[in-house]
Amino acid sequence: MNRDHDRLHRDETDLRGLGMTELQAVYLELQLTRAELDLLSMPRRSFTMSFPVKMTTGRTRMFTGFRVQYNDARGPAKGGIRFHPEMDENHAAELAFLMALKCAVVNIPFGGAKGGVVVDPAELSREDLELVTRGYIRAIADYIGPFKDIPAPDVYTDEQIMAWILDEYEHIMREHVPAVVTGKPPELGGVAARRYSTALGGIHVLEQALREQGMESKGLRAAVQGFGNVGENAARLLYQRGYLVTALSDVQGGILDPNGLDIPAVIEHKKRTGTVSTFPNARAISNAELLTSECDVLVPAALSNQLDQNNAHEVQARIILELANAPTTAAADEILFSRNIVLVPDILANAGGVVVSYFEWSQNLSNDVWPEEKVLARLEQTMTTAYRDVSGLCREAKCRMRKAAYELAVKRIVHAERLRGNL
Repeated sequence: MNRDHDRLHRDETDLRGLGMTELQAVYLELQLTRAELDLLSMPRRSFTMSFPVKMTTGRTRMFTGFRVQYNDARGPAKGGIRFHPEMDENHAAELAFLMALKCAVVNIPFGGAKGGVVVDPAELSREDLELVTRGYIRAIADYIGPFKDIPAPDVYTDEQIMAWILDEYEHIMREHVPAVVTGKPPELGGVAARRYSTALGGIHVLEQALREQGMESKGLRAAVQGFGNVGENAARLLYQRGYLVTALSDVQGGILDPNGLDIPAVIEHKKRTGTVSTFPNARAISNAELLTSECDVLVPAALSNQLDQNNAHEVQARIILELANAPTTAAADEILFSRNIVLVPDILANAGGVVVSYFEWSQNLSNDVWPEEKVLARLEQTMTTAYRDVSGLCREAKCRMRKAAYELAVKRIVHAERLRGNL
Protein backbone atom coordinates (compact mmCIF):
# COMPACT_ATOMS: atom_id res chain seq x y z
CA MET A 1 0.00 0.00 0.00
CA ASN A 2 1.23 3.52 -0.79
CA ARG A 3 1.92 5.62 2.30
CA ASP A 4 1.60 8.79 0.15
CA HIS A 5 -1.98 7.78 -0.64
CA ASP A 6 -2.84 7.94 3.04
CA ARG A 7 -1.07 11.24 3.57
CA LEU A 8 -3.05 12.73 0.72
CA HIS A 9 -6.35 11.69 2.31
CA ARG A 10 -6.01 11.50 6.07
CA ASP A 11 -7.26 15.08 6.57
CA GLU A 12 -10.74 13.99 5.53
CA THR A 13 -11.53 14.28 9.24
CA ASP A 14 -11.84 18.00 8.46
CA LEU A 15 -14.63 17.47 5.93
CA ARG A 16 -17.30 18.13 8.52
CA GLY A 17 -16.11 21.71 8.95
CA LEU A 18 -16.81 23.02 5.45
CA GLY A 19 -19.34 20.41 4.33
CA MET A 20 -21.69 20.68 7.27
CA THR A 21 -21.39 24.47 7.48
CA GLU A 22 -22.37 24.69 3.82
CA LEU A 23 -25.22 22.25 4.31
CA GLN A 24 -26.67 24.21 7.20
CA ALA A 25 -26.86 27.25 4.92
CA VAL A 26 -28.52 25.14 2.23
CA TYR A 27 -31.05 23.78 4.72
CA LEU A 28 -32.02 27.33 5.65
CA GLU A 29 -32.18 28.42 2.01
CA LEU A 30 -34.42 25.49 1.05
CA GLN A 31 -36.58 25.97 4.16
CA LEU A 32 -36.58 22.26 4.90
CA THR A 33 -39.20 20.91 7.25
CA ARG A 34 -38.32 19.29 10.57
CA ALA A 35 -39.09 15.87 9.05
CA GLU A 36 -36.74 16.54 6.14
CA LEU A 37 -33.99 17.73 8.46
CA ASP A 38 -34.39 14.68 10.69
CA LEU A 39 -34.24 12.38 7.68
CA LEU A 40 -31.02 13.97 6.42
CA SER A 41 -29.33 14.20 9.81
CA MET A 42 -29.21 10.50 10.73
CA PRO A 43 -27.78 7.44 8.94
CA ARG A 44 -30.30 4.85 7.86
CA ARG A 45 -28.17 1.96 9.16
CA SER A 46 -24.91 1.78 11.07
CA PHE A 47 -22.95 -1.31 12.06
CA THR A 48 -20.05 -1.78 14.45
CA MET A 49 -18.53 -5.21 14.70
CA SER A 50 -15.63 -6.89 16.46
CA PHE A 51 -14.18 -9.91 14.71
CA PRO A 52 -11.34 -12.33 15.47
CA VAL A 53 -8.55 -13.02 13.00
CA LYS A 54 -6.03 -15.82 13.41
CA MET A 55 -2.83 -14.20 12.13
CA THR A 56 0.01 -15.97 10.35
CA THR A 57 1.90 -16.07 13.67
CA GLY A 58 -0.83 -18.33 15.04
CA ARG A 59 -2.01 -15.62 17.43
CA THR A 60 -5.65 -14.51 17.33
CA ARG A 61 -6.28 -10.75 17.31
CA MET A 62 -9.57 -8.90 17.66
CA PHE A 63 -10.32 -6.10 15.20
CA THR A 64 -13.07 -3.48 15.14
CA GLY A 65 -14.86 -2.63 11.89
CA PHE A 66 -17.61 -0.26 10.80
CA ARG A 67 -20.08 0.13 7.98
CA VAL A 68 -22.51 3.03 7.69
CA GLN A 69 -25.28 3.17 5.09
CA TYR A 70 -26.36 6.76 5.34
CA ASN A 71 -29.11 7.04 2.75
CA ASP A 72 -30.37 4.67 0.06
CA ALA A 73 -33.45 6.48 -1.24
CA ARG A 74 -31.92 6.86 -4.72
CA GLY A 75 -30.42 3.37 -4.95
CA PRO A 76 -28.19 0.91 -3.09
CA ALA A 77 -25.61 2.42 -0.78
CA LYS A 78 -22.16 3.01 -2.27
CA GLY A 79 -18.87 3.89 -0.67
CA GLY A 80 -15.31 2.97 0.12
CA ILE A 81 -13.64 0.73 2.66
CA ARG A 82 -10.64 2.20 4.42
CA PHE A 83 -8.10 0.56 6.70
CA HIS A 84 -6.81 3.21 9.08
CA PRO A 85 -5.86 3.34 12.79
CA GLU A 86 -8.02 6.45 13.29
CA MET A 87 -11.16 5.03 11.70
CA ASP A 88 -14.34 5.46 13.77
CA GLU A 89 -18.09 5.29 13.32
CA ASN A 90 -18.73 9.05 13.39
CA HIS A 91 -16.15 9.66 10.70
CA ALA A 92 -17.64 6.87 8.60
CA ALA A 93 -21.10 8.46 8.94
CA GLU A 94 -19.89 11.88 7.80
CA LEU A 95 -18.13 10.43 4.77
CA ALA A 96 -21.14 8.23 3.94
CA PHE A 97 -23.39 11.29 3.90
CA LEU A 98 -21.00 13.15 1.62
CA MET A 99 -20.96 10.14 -0.71
CA ALA A 100 -24.76 10.21 -0.86
CA LEU A 101 -24.58 13.87 -1.86
CA LYS A 102 -21.87 13.22 -4.43
CA CYS A 103 -23.88 10.47 -6.12
CA ALA A 104 -26.92 12.75 -6.20
CA VAL A 105 -24.95 15.63 -7.76
CA VAL A 106 -23.81 13.47 -10.69
CA ASN A 107 -27.26 11.85 -10.77
CA ILE A 108 -26.29 8.20 -10.54
CA PRO A 109 -28.68 5.77 -8.77
CA PHE A 110 -26.68 5.21 -5.59
CA GLY A 111 -26.96 6.24 -1.98
CA GLY A 112 -24.00 6.79 0.30
CA ALA A 113 -22.00 4.43 2.50
CA LYS A 114 -18.56 4.20 4.07
CA GLY A 115 -16.77 1.71 6.28
CA GLY A 116 -13.52 0.22 7.32
CA VAL A 117 -11.34 -1.39 9.95
CA VAL A 118 -9.32 0.16 12.75
CA VAL A 119 -5.88 -1.05 11.67
CA ASP A 120 -2.57 0.25 10.35
CA PRO A 121 -1.82 -1.86 7.25
CA ALA A 122 1.82 -0.77 7.38
CA GLU A 123 2.16 -2.99 10.46
CA LEU A 124 0.75 -6.07 8.69
CA SER A 125 2.27 -8.49 6.23
CA ARG A 126 0.42 -8.93 2.95
CA GLU A 127 -0.79 -12.32 4.17
CA ASP A 128 -2.17 -10.86 7.41
CA LEU A 129 -3.78 -8.00 5.51
CA GLU A 130 -5.67 -10.58 3.45
CA LEU A 131 -6.79 -12.38 6.61
CA VAL A 132 -8.09 -9.13 8.13
CA THR A 133 -9.92 -8.24 4.90
CA ARG A 134 -11.63 -11.62 4.75
CA GLY A 135 -12.54 -11.43 8.45
CA TYR A 136 -14.14 -8.02 7.96
CA ILE A 137 -16.19 -9.22 4.99
CA ARG A 138 -17.42 -12.25 6.92
CA ALA A 139 -18.57 -9.82 9.61
CA ILE A 140 -20.53 -7.55 7.22
CA ALA A 141 -21.57 -10.06 4.53
CA ASP A 142 -25.24 -9.98 5.54
CA TYR A 143 -25.37 -6.21 5.10
CA ILE A 144 -23.69 -5.75 1.70
CA GLY A 145 -24.61 -6.94 -1.78
CA PRO A 146 -25.19 -5.61 -5.30
CA PHE A 147 -28.65 -4.29 -4.38
CA LYS A 148 -27.85 -3.35 -0.76
CA ASP A 149 -24.42 -1.76 -0.44
CA ILE A 150 -21.46 -1.89 -2.83
CA PRO A 151 -17.99 -1.25 -1.33
CA ALA A 152 -15.02 0.20 -3.21
CA PRO A 153 -11.36 1.12 -2.54
CA ASP A 154 -10.49 3.96 -0.21
CA VAL A 155 -7.57 4.91 2.03
CA TYR A 156 -5.10 2.00 2.33
CA THR A 157 -7.22 -0.31 0.19
CA ASP A 158 -6.65 -1.20 -3.45
CA GLU A 159 -7.62 -3.49 -6.34
CA GLN A 160 -6.13 -6.55 -4.66
CA ILE A 161 -8.13 -5.99 -1.49
CA MET A 162 -11.29 -5.62 -3.59
CA ALA A 163 -10.42 -8.97 -5.21
CA TRP A 164 -10.16 -10.59 -1.76
CA ILE A 165 -13.51 -9.03 -0.82
CA LEU A 166 -15.12 -10.43 -3.96
CA ASP A 167 -13.67 -13.88 -3.38
CA GLU A 168 -14.68 -14.05 0.28
CA TYR A 169 -18.20 -12.82 -0.41
CA GLU A 170 -18.65 -15.34 -3.23
CA HIS A 171 -17.46 -18.15 -0.96
CA ILE A 172 -20.11 -17.12 1.57
CA MET A 173 -22.88 -16.77 -1.04
CA ARG A 174 -21.74 -19.85 -3.01
CA GLU A 175 -22.24 -18.06 -6.32
CA HIS A 176 -20.54 -15.50 -8.54
CA VAL A 177 -21.52 -11.96 -7.51
CA PRO A 178 -19.09 -9.60 -9.28
CA ALA A 179 -21.35 -6.58 -8.71
CA VAL A 180 -20.87 -6.77 -4.93
CA VAL A 181 -17.75 -4.58 -5.08
CA THR A 182 -16.19 -2.10 -7.51
CA GLY A 183 -12.60 -1.07 -8.08
CA LYS A 184 -11.66 -4.69 -8.82
CA PRO A 185 -8.85 -5.74 -11.17
CA PRO A 186 -10.10 -5.75 -14.78
CA GLU A 187 -9.50 -9.51 -14.92
CA LEU A 188 -12.25 -9.94 -12.30
CA GLY A 189 -14.78 -7.57 -13.84
CA GLY A 190 -13.19 -4.25 -12.98
CA VAL A 191 -12.76 -1.29 -15.33
CA ALA A 192 -9.23 -0.18 -16.21
CA ALA A 193 -10.33 3.44 -16.62
CA ARG A 194 -11.26 3.60 -12.95
CA ARG A 195 -7.58 3.99 -12.09
CA TYR A 196 -7.60 7.50 -13.58
CA SER A 197 -11.33 8.24 -13.60
CA THR A 198 -11.29 10.77 -10.75
CA ALA A 199 -8.72 12.91 -12.55
CA LEU A 200 -10.37 12.53 -15.95
CA GLY A 201 -13.81 13.39 -14.59
CA GLY A 202 -12.28 16.53 -13.10
CA ILE A 203 -10.71 17.50 -16.41
CA HIS A 204 -14.11 17.20 -18.10
CA VAL A 205 -15.75 19.62 -15.68
CA LEU A 206 -12.72 21.93 -15.87
CA GLU A 207 -13.10 22.21 -19.63
CA GLN A 208 -16.80 23.01 -19.24
CA ALA A 209 -15.85 25.79 -16.84
CA LEU A 210 -13.27 27.12 -19.28
CA ARG A 211 -15.85 27.24 -22.08
CA GLU A 212 -18.20 29.21 -19.85
CA GLN A 213 -15.40 31.68 -19.16
CA GLY A 214 -14.51 31.93 -22.85
CA MET A 215 -11.04 30.52 -22.23
CA GLU A 216 -9.11 28.22 -24.57
CA SER A 217 -7.44 25.32 -22.80
CA LYS A 218 -4.37 24.99 -24.99
CA GLY A 219 -1.41 26.77 -23.46
CA LEU A 220 -3.10 27.57 -20.15
CA ARG A 221 -0.82 27.31 -17.13
CA ALA A 222 -1.82 24.75 -14.51
CA ALA A 223 -0.41 24.07 -11.03
CA VAL A 224 -1.18 20.72 -9.38
CA GLN A 225 -0.72 20.25 -5.63
CA GLY A 226 -0.31 16.57 -4.76
CA PHE A 227 1.25 13.82 -6.86
CA GLY A 228 -0.53 10.73 -5.63
CA ASN A 229 -2.77 8.76 -7.97
CA VAL A 230 -5.20 11.61 -8.60
CA GLY A 231 -2.65 14.41 -8.87
CA GLU A 232 -0.30 12.45 -11.09
CA ASN A 233 -3.08 11.48 -13.48
CA ALA A 234 -4.42 15.04 -13.52
CA ALA A 235 -0.96 16.37 -14.45
CA ARG A 236 -0.55 13.71 -17.12
CA LEU A 237 -3.96 14.40 -18.68
CA LEU A 238 -3.49 18.17 -18.61
CA TYR A 239 -0.08 17.79 -20.29
CA GLN A 240 -1.53 15.51 -22.96
CA ARG A 241 -4.27 18.06 -23.70
CA GLY A 242 -1.86 20.91 -24.29
CA TYR A 243 -1.83 22.69 -20.94
CA LEU A 244 1.47 23.96 -19.55
CA VAL A 245 1.84 22.27 -16.17
CA THR A 246 4.08 24.84 -14.52
CA ALA A 247 4.12 23.59 -10.91
CA LEU A 248 3.80 20.25 -9.11
CA SER A 249 4.29 19.07 -5.56
CA ASP A 250 4.16 16.08 -3.24
CA VAL A 251 4.61 15.71 0.51
CA GLN A 252 8.34 16.45 0.24
CA GLY A 253 8.04 19.70 -1.69
CA GLY A 254 7.35 21.17 -5.09
CA ILE A 255 8.90 22.24 -8.38
CA LEU A 256 8.20 25.10 -10.75
CA ASP A 257 9.07 25.83 -14.37
CA PRO A 258 7.23 28.82 -15.95
CA ASN A 259 7.82 27.29 -19.39
CA GLY A 260 6.08 24.04 -18.46
CA LEU A 261 7.32 20.80 -16.92
CA ASP A 262 7.97 17.62 -18.90
CA ILE A 263 5.33 15.52 -17.14
CA PRO A 264 6.36 12.07 -18.48
CA ALA A 265 9.92 12.82 -17.28
CA VAL A 266 8.62 13.95 -13.87
CA ILE A 267 6.57 10.76 -13.52
CA GLU A 268 9.63 8.67 -14.35
CA HIS A 269 11.70 10.66 -11.85
CA LYS A 270 9.10 10.08 -9.13
CA LYS A 271 9.19 6.33 -9.82
CA ARG A 272 12.98 6.30 -9.45
CA THR A 273 13.36 8.60 -6.45
CA GLY A 274 10.01 8.59 -4.68
CA THR A 275 9.51 12.36 -5.00
CA VAL A 276 9.05 15.13 -7.57
CA SER A 277 10.90 17.64 -5.39
CA THR A 278 14.37 16.70 -6.70
CA PHE A 279 13.45 16.89 -10.39
CA PRO A 280 16.33 18.63 -12.22
CA ASN A 281 16.03 21.83 -14.25
CA ALA A 282 13.14 23.15 -12.16
CA ARG A 283 13.04 25.58 -9.26
CA ALA A 284 12.29 24.09 -5.86
CA ILE A 285 9.21 25.58 -4.17
CA SER A 286 7.07 24.76 -1.17
CA ASN A 287 3.49 23.51 -1.27
CA ALA A 288 2.40 26.93 0.03
CA GLU A 289 4.23 28.70 -2.82
CA LEU A 290 2.58 26.45 -5.38
CA LEU A 291 -0.89 27.56 -4.27
CA THR A 292 -0.13 31.21 -4.99
CA SER A 293 2.10 30.72 -8.04
CA GLU A 294 1.30 32.34 -11.38
CA CYS A 295 -1.15 30.05 -13.15
CA ASP A 296 -4.54 30.02 -14.82
CA VAL A 297 -5.78 26.77 -13.27
CA LEU A 298 -5.03 25.59 -9.74
CA VAL A 299 -5.66 21.93 -8.92
CA PRO A 300 -5.51 21.09 -5.19
CA ALA A 301 -5.21 17.28 -5.20
CA ALA A 302 -3.65 16.68 -1.79
CA LEU A 303 -4.67 17.64 1.73
CA SER A 304 -7.73 19.34 3.18
CA ASN A 305 -7.74 23.01 4.25
CA GLN A 306 -4.90 24.13 1.97
CA LEU A 307 -6.64 27.30 0.83
CA ASP A 308 -7.64 29.42 3.80
CA GLN A 309 -8.21 33.05 4.78
CA ASN A 310 -4.44 33.58 5.00
CA ASN A 311 -3.63 32.75 1.37
CA ALA A 312 -6.91 33.07 -0.55
CA HIS A 313 -6.21 36.76 -1.32
CA GLU A 314 -2.92 35.75 -2.96
CA VAL A 315 -4.24 33.03 -5.29
CA GLN A 316 -3.50 34.03 -8.89
CA ALA A 317 -5.45 31.29 -10.66
CA ARG A 318 -8.66 32.12 -12.47
CA ILE A 319 -10.15 28.66 -11.96
CA ILE A 320 -9.72 26.22 -9.06
CA LEU A 321 -10.51 22.55 -9.56
CA GLU A 322 -10.86 20.72 -6.24
CA LEU A 323 -9.69 17.17 -6.80
CA ALA A 324 -8.81 16.78 -3.11
CA ASN A 325 -11.53 16.50 -0.48
CA ALA A 326 -12.25 19.86 1.19
CA PRO A 327 -9.02 21.66 0.21
CA THR A 328 -10.72 25.05 0.71
CA THR A 329 -11.98 26.42 4.02
CA ALA A 330 -15.33 28.21 4.28
CA ALA A 331 -13.59 31.57 4.80
CA ALA A 332 -11.39 31.07 1.73
CA ASP A 333 -14.42 30.03 -0.32
CA GLU A 334 -16.04 33.41 0.39
CA ILE A 335 -12.86 35.32 -0.44
CA LEU A 336 -12.35 33.50 -3.74
CA PHE A 337 -16.00 34.08 -4.70
CA SER A 338 -15.65 37.81 -3.97
CA ARG A 339 -12.60 37.86 -6.26
CA ASN A 340 -14.58 36.25 -9.11
CA ILE A 341 -12.36 33.16 -9.10
CA VAL A 342 -14.32 30.16 -10.39
CA LEU A 343 -14.12 27.30 -7.89
CA VAL A 344 -15.37 23.88 -9.01
CA PRO A 345 -16.12 22.12 -5.69
CA ASP A 346 -14.89 18.68 -4.70
CA ILE A 347 -18.39 17.20 -4.52
CA LEU A 348 -18.56 17.66 -8.30
CA ALA A 349 -14.93 17.86 -9.42
CA ASN A 350 -13.74 14.54 -7.97
CA ALA A 351 -16.90 12.48 -8.60
CA GLY A 352 -15.45 10.71 -11.66
CA GLY A 353 -14.35 7.74 -9.56
CA VAL A 354 -17.83 6.88 -8.31
CA VAL A 355 -19.28 7.46 -11.78
CA VAL A 356 -16.98 4.82 -13.27
CA SER A 357 -17.73 2.57 -10.28
CA TYR A 358 -21.38 2.83 -11.34
CA PHE A 359 -20.42 1.75 -14.86
CA GLU A 360 -18.47 -1.20 -13.45
CA TRP A 361 -21.46 -2.25 -11.33
CA SER A 362 -23.81 -1.94 -14.33
CA GLN A 363 -21.56 -4.14 -16.48
CA ASN A 364 -21.23 -6.75 -13.73
CA LEU A 365 -25.01 -6.96 -13.29
CA SER A 366 -25.52 -7.65 -16.99
CA ASN A 367 -22.40 -9.84 -17.31
CA ASP A 368 -21.18 -7.46 -19.99
CA VAL A 369 -17.86 -5.83 -20.85
CA TRP A 370 -17.96 -2.35 -22.32
CA PRO A 371 -15.24 -1.13 -24.70
CA GLU A 372 -13.06 1.48 -23.03
CA GLU A 373 -14.32 4.08 -25.49
CA LYS A 374 -17.87 3.58 -24.20
CA VAL A 375 -16.77 3.97 -20.58
CA LEU A 376 -14.87 7.16 -21.37
CA ALA A 377 -17.72 8.61 -23.47
CA ARG A 378 -20.27 7.88 -20.73
CA LEU A 379 -17.98 9.44 -18.12
CA GLU A 380 -17.63 12.62 -20.16
CA GLN A 381 -21.38 12.79 -20.74
CA THR A 382 -22.21 12.26 -17.06
CA MET A 383 -19.68 14.77 -15.75
CA THR A 384 -20.57 17.37 -18.38
CA THR A 385 -24.28 17.08 -17.60
CA ALA A 386 -23.60 17.33 -13.86
CA TYR A 387 -21.49 20.46 -14.37
CA ARG A 388 -24.23 22.09 -16.43
CA ASP A 389 -26.85 21.23 -13.80
CA VAL A 390 -24.77 22.79 -11.02
CA SER A 391 -23.62 25.76 -13.07
CA GLY A 392 -27.17 26.51 -14.22
CA LEU A 393 -28.44 26.53 -10.64
CA CYS A 394 -25.44 28.64 -9.63
CA ARG A 395 -26.22 31.31 -12.23
CA GLU A 396 -29.91 31.29 -11.40
CA ALA A 397 -29.33 31.73 -7.67
CA LYS A 398 -26.22 33.92 -8.13
CA CYS A 399 -24.40 31.83 -5.55
CA ARG A 400 -21.12 29.97 -5.18
CA MET A 401 -20.89 26.72 -7.12
CA ARG A 402 -20.36 24.71 -3.93
CA LYS A 403 -23.65 25.93 -2.49
CA ALA A 404 -25.44 25.15 -5.77
CA ALA A 405 -24.01 21.60 -5.79
CA TYR A 406 -25.14 20.91 -2.22
CA GLU A 407 -28.56 22.38 -2.91
CA LEU A 408 -29.01 20.23 -6.00
CA ALA A 409 -27.97 17.07 -4.13
CA VAL A 410 -30.23 17.72 -1.15
CA LYS A 411 -33.19 18.44 -3.41
CA ARG A 412 -32.69 15.17 -5.28
CA ILE A 413 -32.41 13.08 -2.12
CA VAL A 414 -35.40 14.73 -0.47
CA HIS A 415 -37.46 14.32 -3.64
CA ALA A 416 -36.64 10.59 -3.76
CA GLU A 417 -37.69 10.22 -0.11
CA ARG A 418 -40.93 12.06 -0.83
CA LEU A 419 -41.72 9.83 -3.82
CA ARG A 420 -41.19 6.78 -1.60
CA GLY A 421 -43.72 8.15 0.89
CA ASN A 422 -41.18 8.76 3.63
CA LEU A 423 -42.06 12.47 3.77
